[in-house]
Amino acid sequence: MFTALLVVLEIISAVALVVLILLHAGKGGGVSDLLGGSVGAAAAGSTVAEKNLDRITIVFALLFMASAVALSLRL
Repeated sequence: MFTALLVVLEIISAVALVVLILLHAGKGGGVSDLLGGSVGAAAAGSTVAEKNLDRITIVFALLFMASAVALSLRL
């Protein structure tokens, strides 16, 4: 039962990581341009949306790593 929950957590965090990484800015793109913050981003560095996206990505990466370690110890 616990292993099945870990597998589900692993799959959800993997899909979320793919989506979140694709939302990150490349060369002049990303979530800040999507939300209309391209002018402010050039003057002020990272926008609030990009900083929050970074934080959310880190949380999902930590969840992914923790579930991978837990699965490897469980199997």
